[in-house]
Amino acid sequence: MTKLKPTLLLAALLTLPFFGQSQSLTQTVRGTVVDKISQMGLPGASVVIINSEPLLGATTDADGNFRINHVPVGTQTLKISFVGYKDVTANLVVNSGKEVVLHVPIEEDITQLQEIVIKPDAEKNKPLNEMAVVSTRTFSVEETRKFAAAVNDPARAAISFAGVVTADDGGNSISIRGNSPYGLLWRMEGVDIPNPNHFAVVGSSGGGISILSSQLLANSDFSTGAFAAEYGNALAGVFDLNLRKGNNERREYTIQAGVLGMDIAAEGPFSKNYRGSYLVNYRYSTLSVLSKIGVNVGDAVTNFQDLSYNIYLPTRNFGNFSLFGFGGLSDQRQQAQKDSAKWEFDFERYNSNYFSNTGAAGFKHAYTLNANTYLQTTVVLSGTGNGYEEDRLDNNYIPQFNYIQQYSNRKLTFSSVLNHKLSAKSAIRSGVYFNRHTYTLNLRYRDAESDEITEPLNSKLHAYTVQAFSQWNYKVNEQFSFNAGLHSLYLTNNNTFSLEPRASVKYELNEQQSFSLGYGLHSQMQPITVYEARVALEDGAAAFPNRNLGFNKAHHVVLGYDRSLSRYLRVKAETYYQHLYNIAVRNDVASPVSTLVLEQGFETEPMVNKGTGRNYGAEFTLEQFLHNDLYFLLSASLYNSTYKALDNVWRNTRFNGKHALSFTAGKEYNWKKGRVFGLNVRTIYAGGFWTTPIDVNKSIELGETRYIENLAYTEQLPDYFRTDIRFSIKRNKERTTSTLSLDLQNATNRKNLGGQYFEPQSGKLEKWYMMPLLPVLSYKVEF
Repeated sequence: MTKLKPTLLLAALLTLPFFGQSQSLTQTVRGTVVDKISQMGLPGASVVIINSEPLLGATTDADGNFRINHVPVGTQTLKISFVGYKDVTANLVVNSGKEVVLHVPIEEDITQLQEIVIKPDAEKNKPLNEMAVVSTRTFSVEETRKFAAAVNDPARAAISFAGVVTADDGGNSISIRGNSPYGLLWRMEGVDIPNPNHFAVVGSSGGGISILSSQLLANSDFSTGAFAAEYGNALAGVFDLNLRKGNNERREYTIQAGVLGMDIAAEGPFSKNYRGSYLVNYRYSTLSVLSKIGVNVGDAVTNFQDLSYNIYLPTRNFGNFSLFGFGGLSDQRQQAQKDSAKWEFDFERYNSNYFSNTGAAGFKHAYTLNANTYLQTTVVLSGTGNGYEEDRLDNNYIPQFNYIQQYSNRKLTFSSVLNHKLSAKSAIRSGVYFNRHTYTLNLRYRDAESDEITEPLNSKLHAYTVQAFSQWNYKVNEQFSFNAGLHSLYLTNNNTFSLEPRASVKYELNEQQSFSLGYGLHSQMQPITVYEARVALEDGAAAFPNRNLGFNKAHHVVLGYDRSLSRYLRVKAETYYQHLYNIAVRNDVASPVSTLVLEQGFETEPMVNKGTGRNYGAEFTLEQFLHNDLYFLLSASLYNSTYKALDNVWRNTRFNGKHALSFTAGKEYNWKKGRVFGLNVRTIYAGGFWTTPIDVNKSIELGETRYIENLAYTEQLPDYFRTDIRFSIKRNKERTTSTLSLDLQNATNRKNLGGQYFEPQSGKLEKWYMMPLLPVLSYKVEF
């Protein structure tokens, strides 16, 4: 008998019709409908559950609030209509354990029709930011929960999108269109935040595990090029995260436990007569649990914990106030055994201690000045601390100093953004961001060649940046619209200034097809460790050759085509070109080192702004939004990413895989009353990254890995392939929802080569591989 291949079996399961009994359990769906620009509540809007029998619906009150009781659990489609505004449809997952509380911004229709035809559900992919036209999509909380191996992490979910590949599949660092992960910007509630990931390293945008809980996130935007004018200090992409408010009518709780640890979330009102609410999530984990079930997570002891919150405090006459934030602590410690017979590899004779701590606390005030004007002011105090130290046991088991790195950044951010609707056709958004940084930097290590202690970094300093922007959105008619804006970035420490024009246009041929074109000039500061590189002079003094470095810059151009094939199915294609210039490269005509290929920020050699780079490619997306409990997303990318340093040689960047293909899909089956079985799968096939050959003789001489620099990024790793599968069983009971899930990450246990290193213990080159099969079991209860 012929055996079915696993991928064919999964495809068959995903396309089976669902079966089971109708559910009698219900829940409340409520929320607020507001104008997208002014955030004013809209009274009299119609809100209905499509295809409900009998028809379920409500009309918004004087403040724009609505409530629909007795909505059956399961996937429902909500339609919001209001005279003079475009209709909105949205898929909802209704569970018995928690009410569905929505904040629905809708866009004014310039034709002022009394009845608007429902456009295809592909409108759900439209960015929340109406001024972001190209290379931007909305991602939902449900995607971060459902996507196989996403584990509630926005960055891991984004790997399913066109143009995005993983930079390290053991973590959540991503490369966008061939750019370094450092080029990614994280924002929350409209302001920049530090890298919100555990186990992060200096100068990176990713880490091991996200600090942010999906319990707090609302639908958000993700941009991959030619950003809107409000985004700055980034070259690769933007995560613009929104937080949801807690339930302000009843208390609700979520408890989740699994091999990665335990989450506890609580939300609810402060009192019955006040519209304010709180939402808090705490998580504690120890990855050592995995080692006890046979999963190799290394010899080190690894721990992390985090807290995130959003407290909403509305007033009648003085606007709405919010307190929000997050904090994460992570560490990893390894103690060498004092028995050389057990040292198979050189790293086993090292003691090491690593920590990464990150946090942000924000205060936001949102005030509606009038029916057309909305002002949001935010103050955020954030901090990041990273440290790593190691010593090496000599032959007498006495620890000898080898390396220490310490980094901290305390940051104060002030932001004020004004939204004003000039008319149904036109709106402007302008704002300013002020940042004060306080850095402490230290890097000290034993040099292998001289056997002396070297200290290329030792600084305490302040840095100030000022950003301002203004952008204008104008709808010529129902088919044609454009955006124009400016962004400025100023670094006071060396008086570096950049003025960046941004523009985009969109033309809708009809309700099914549209073209878009976007352009933007973008710039980004160097990692602070690059600016503060110290060079010792012959007289014993120190020089700082990089303090006057300028910004890395890039021109982005994007051309896109979007077509709705049905109410639930869409296809999208984009082609892009990025010209990178003024790039900081090592000040050595024989060196290939450029900040475009840095994965972390400790580059301590003298540099100059004389490098260039180029990224270009084409992307294709075929997507079915959730319909009949089935969704899928097929993404394909062809791209090229190269750079040139002072050696005047065009080279591949490390991230130039040249091609990437991903397929993500999921299906839910109602198999018993109140029970839902879910199957989600993601398969990724991508070109391998590029590496630099190892200089074996030099490595043997020095006892550590050394590379042949003039051959930088000339060897390509094998293609990357990985399949992730997620199984879940959800059970709805009266006022309670429980979900048991199993994520099989790298389900086929494929050995994806990550690179090579020189092993001093054996005197040979050793290969290292990316993440093996990793089962992530979790049980969640909502009530």
